[in-house]
Amino acid sequence: MSKNYSIAEARHNLAAIVHELEKKPFVELTRRGEPVAVLLSIREFRRLASGKINFWKAYVSFREAVDLPQLDIQPGIFEGTRDEGPGREVNW
Repeated sequence: MSKNYSIAEARHNLAAIVHELEKKPFVELTRRGEPVAVLLSIREFRRLASGKINFWKAYVSFREAVDLPQLDIQPGIFEGTRDEGPGREVNW
């Protein structure tokens, strides 16, 4: 279980919180008792960020792994699934 700090507490105790993050993966920051942010240890950040590939690399990998002609997807399979309407009005 992570520890929670108000933003004011975190402002005054940043050094202690950083030391705490050396032992824990994260701490939550709250505003008026509601969670609003998370501070991560560098270890946890690297764990979460590792192994991520960008969209294009994932797409190329998918194309290499899947034989698309074998799937025999007909061109009209997705007809009618997209709303052709103009969308919502936006007031600038």
